[in-house]
Amino acid sequence: MTSLIAGPDERHRCAWVGDDAEYRRYHDEEWGTPLHGDRALFEKMSLEGFQAGLSWITILRKRPRFREVFAGFDPAVVAAFGEDDVMRLMTDVGIIRNRSKIEATIGNARLVQEMAEGELDALMWSFAPSSSRPRPSSFADVPAVTPESAAMSKELRRRGFRFVGPTTMYALMQSAGMVDDHVEGCWRT
Repeated sequence: MTSLIAGPDERHRCAWVGDDAEYRRYHDEEWGTPLHGDRALFEKMSLEGFQAGLSWITILRKRPRFREVFAGFDPAVVAAFGEDDVMRLMTDVGIIRNRSKIEATIGNARLVQEMAEGELDALMWSFAPSSSRPRPSSFADVPAVTPESAAMSKELRRRGFRFVGPTTMYALMQSAGMVDDHVEGCWRT
């Protein structure tokens, strides 16, 4: 498989974009762009957790509804969710109705609430590798797990966070711009 694909605008992009307009927008505007802030990173952590076992495009298409039913991923609001909210979310066809993932998101929000403002951001970014790491020349050079994502996962789990495995945390690192896995030749490089 080639690592690049030309879009309708003739820009070369990472081939995982395919011909999907939403993926193209996500690739061009979000993926690999440095993301900061506890709320933004809590949302990213939550959505990556919901993605486990599914394709990212599924989550991306459901993201507006996720944002709506999880109060914009405001940790203070989500932390206050109770059993009635879990039941409400379990019946919402606009999201992934996985009880374990829903409960993990609520529990993770409670953990974020216990942290000082900016602490989640500082913690997650402390695991970002050196920016001198070369860009991948092909998808074969893109790992699923790195020592940094394994360390991030281990520390988050030690603190009680759930659905934060090393592969999930590497996907978060990619999407939040902690690593730059746009392949060589991609217009974003």
